[in-house]
Amino acid sequence: MAFASVTTSSDAAGAHALEARFTTLAGEGRKALVVYVTAGHPDRARSAALLAGLTDAGADVIEVGVPFSDPLADGPVIQASSQQALDQGMRLDGALALVDEVRPHAPVVLFSYLNPLLAAGPDVLARARQAGVSGLLVTDLPVGADPEREAWLGSDDLAFVRLVAPTTPVDRMREIARHGRGFVYLISRLGVTGERDALAHDLPETIARLRAATSLPIAVGFGISTPAQAREAAALADGVVVGSALVRAASESVDSALAFVRQLRAALDGAP
Repeated sequence: MAFASVTTSSDAAGAHALEARFTTLAGEGRKALVVYVTAGHPDRARSAALLAGLTDAGADVIEVGVPFSDPLADGPVIQASSQQALDQGMRLDGALALVDEVRPHAPVVLFSYLNPLLAAGPDVLARARQAGVSGLLVTDLPVGADPEREAWLGSDDLAFVRLVAPTTPVDRMREIARHGRGFVYLISRLGVTGERDALAHDLPETIARLRAATSLPIAVGFGISTPAQAREAAALADGVVVGSALVRAASESVDSALAFVRQLRAALDGAP
C-alpha cells in the first residue's frame, strides 16, 4: 500500500492533548492513570457506557483496544474480550465510531496490532484523529523493523507511543524513545499481558535506566492488577497502565469496572 505523508508540528492538536495531560499532572504532583479497554466488550452498549464513565472515575488517558483475531502479545483475559467483540462485529472502524460517539473527556490512544491499521487504508490516521483519537500504539512494530510504515504512523497529528521491554539496553531505549511521542510505555515484565501477584523485582532498576535514556513521561504496564500495585509502580514512574484487571471487571459490569478505576485513582492519589 502507499503511505500518506503529512508534515506536522510538535504541538499538533491530537498529540498535544496527550502531552498536555502528562504536563498538567506533573505540575500537580500527580501520577497518570492510563486504562485499557477493548472496544465493543462485553458488547457495544456497555463498551460505550464504560468509555463515557472512565474520566469521571479518575482515568487520565484511555487506551482503546482494537479487537484482533491473533493478539499474540495479550494474555487470556484480553484475548477473550477481543474475541467476544469480534464475534459481535467490532472492528477498527467500529472502534473509531465508538470513540467518536462518546468523545471521552480524556486523551484516547488507539491500541492496535499493525494489520488492522494497514487493512483500514492510508487515511486511517486522519480518520482516527477526526474521531477524537490523540495517540496511537502499535504492539507489533518495533523501532527499525519497517521504517516506511513507522514514518507513516508517525506522520499524522497523533502521538506515536512506543513500547520498551525490561531487557532493552540503554542505547536501544534511547533510540526507541527518540521515535516516540506522548509517553513511553514500559513493559514491566516479559510475557503477555495479564494480572500478576507482584511487580517485577527489577522494576526500579529498569525505570532508572529508561529515565537516563529519555525525557518523555514513563507509564508502566503489564501485570498491574491491584490499587496497591498501581501505587507502588506510580511511585517510580509518571503513570501506570491497567488493562487485564479492568477488562475482567468490565466482564462483570460497567459499575464494577468504574468502581475499580475509582479505587486505582484513590490509590494513586495517596488514599490509604
